[in-house]
Amino acid sequence: MKEPRVILVDENNNPTGVTGKMDAHRNALLHRAVSVFVVNSRGEWILQRRALGKYHSNGLWTNTCCTHPEPGETNKDAATRRLKEEMGITTELRELFSFIYRETLDNDLTEYELDHVFYGVTDNIPLINREEAEEWKTISFSDLHADITENPSSYTCWFRKIYLRVNESTGKITPEI
Repeated sequence: MKEPRVILVDENNNPTGVTGKMDAHRNALLHRAVSVFVVNSRGEWILQRRALGKYHSNGLWTNTCCTHPEPGETNKDAATRRLKEEMGITTELRELFSFIYRETLDNDLTEYELDHVFYGVTDNIPLINREEAEEWKTISFSDLHADITENPSSYTCWFRKIYLRVNESTGKITPEI
């Protein structure tokens, strides 16, 4: 199987090239990514626990899904594609915001991403791809916030960085911190 390719960008999201996904993570190259957050009609967040065989952050809880747009693919198309591939869900998604983060990971890898964050609502039950997700759950925002506060190492670094902002961007009430 050929290694997936990612789109390298500058800090203004202008494409600067293409490289292999692992090259981008080994050499801390800024590249495009998408993170998808889906809730159900009760406002419960749909989370996944990353498969144990993932190349980084395996076994950690995170947002509904993540990916890297392929060359020639829009961010929204990538988000929609990956939501179906990982979680078996289709729903309308809207982009909330984007942000840049850099974080050293396990396995001598670095996430250095311009991450486009998408949001959707569905009551569809996930049918997870076991190569991508170990399990899934729904959780209220208040229970999620309490668990991240108590057990931060159970969650991916990017999820911890943005879950409050996602909550605020969707018009929800953020608890006192």
